[in-house]
Amino acid sequence: MRSLYRRFYDIVRKIPRGRVATYGQVARLAGMPRHARHVGYALAMLPDGEAVPWHRVLNSKGEISFRDHPDSARHQRALLERERVVFRGEKRISLKRFQWKSE
Repeated sequence: MRSLYRRFYDIVRKIPRGRVATYGQVARLAGMPRHARHVGYALAMLPDGEAVPWHRVLNSKGEISFRDHPDSARHQRALLERERVVFRGEKRISLKRFQWKSE
């Protein structure tokens, strides 16, 4: 599992500032289509101090996914807004405008 998580982390590191990717997109790029949940698990297990811009990964609706820590969504949104990612409404961004064109 570690090597798979490492692949996910390497892909997430490639997402440029001001862009986002979906969990499914990261999974596809890692050669694991239909394994978006594994990307979520990998990011949840991210070791402290690991330089991976986890905040740039969103769900397929362009929304921040729920996490265990109650403040994590607010923190993720703040990190994205610092990169000039604009939210529509409470929690959604336009994937058409901000999604990383990796392929």
